[in-house]
Amino acid sequence: MRRVAILGSTGSIGVNALNVARELPEELRVVALAAHSNVELLARQAAEFGAKAVAMFEPKAAEDLKRRLDGGVEHFASGVEGLCALASHPDVDVVLTSLVGGVGFAPLLAAVRAGKTVALANKEPKVMAAAQFMREAERWQARIIPVDSEPSAIFQCVQGLHPDPRAAAPLKTIRRVILTASGGAFGKYKGDLSAVTPEQALRHPTWKMGRKITVDCATLMNKGFELIEIMNLFGLRRDQVEIVIHPQSIFHSGVEFSDGSVLAQMGEPDMRLPIQYGMTFPRRAGRVVEPLDLVKAGSLEFKAPDFERFPCLALAREAAGKGGGAPAVLSAADEVAVEAFLAGRIKFTDIARVVERALAAYEVSGGLPSFAEVVEIDAWARRKAEEACR
Repeated sequence: MRRVAILGSTGSIGVNALNVARELPEELRVVALAAHSNVELLARQAAEFGAKAVAMFEPKAAEDLKRRLDGGVEHFASGVEGLCALASHPDVDVVLTSLVGGVGFAPLLAAVRAGKTVALANKEPKVMAAAQFMREAERWQARIIPVDSEPSAIFQCVQGLHPDPRAAAPLKTIRRVILTASGGAFGKYKGDLSAVTPEQALRHPTWKMGRKITVDCATLMNKGFELIEIMNLFGLRRDQVEIVIHPQSIFHSGVEFSDGSVLAQMGEPDMRLPIQYGMTFPRRAGRVVEPLDLVKAGSLEFKAPDFERFPCLALAREAAGKGGGAPAVLSAADEVAVEAFLAGRIKFTDIARVVERALAAYEVSGGLPSFAEVVEIDAWARRKAEEACR
């Protein structure tokens, strides 16, 4: 029985994680839940799963939730401190974090320093300081398991290749990683991208996700984030990660080894599969998704991405090459730009321009920045991005 804390339980990933827990009551017990501001849904979730600990990030929502629960949980907390308390709770074995944006940085660090197994769907901290988090995980004997479909696929492909279950495949055996992308809302769109609306950008053809990540899929920035994540998770060079557009989202990603063999993880495009694996690792529990029918799936397409039409992907590659605090700048500037686009303040094509300006203004210094320095870089980049949006 794994005792699970779900940070971001009212979002798309969190709801799917609870669906998995509902299907596997003998494998998973939900003991802690946290969300940003959705009081009504979190209250229902806490009651259904009998959560011992609950946290709410937004202060006013936290006050409302506390009144609704009326002492119905053993531990109630709010703000970033509350999220950190749940992430490091002594009764928790696995922390699934799907918080949106930089708010997930401190809770992830708390979970790692508590030696937890972290099923990680929160992209921004992985981009801001992925290498630092991997070092910290090794120090505290924590384990970070990617939950996003494609990084999870790569993680699954390299299991069993090293006698130490905490270790990934020996680096010399990996020649390259094939990282697939659906192409997002505009993968087959031929029109002028400067005129597209937030509503159009949020119509992902395959996955149902939160608003921010769906826009990142439309710009292909999401795949750039995963490039940085995978480089740090497996200790790879940038030229060892090949990004391929695969609209059907059946071939979730693959790994080519030194002998030319390619192992791929395939399955229906359903986030419950990587979520389940992240929470039950290293065990594979009973199936909660439909089996893959290759005949029904039909032909599978693969093509190279268009870096000129989707410049965010090129910017992510640039940040990955620069290293240092550049990925943190990339993450923070993108978050500000996407929020501005969704609010109608800038055009879709301005997202890349805002990020580009922030990256151009940042001077990379030698070595990896500390966690405190990453937080400072994040704040600086947000200010620069906001100036660009104006």
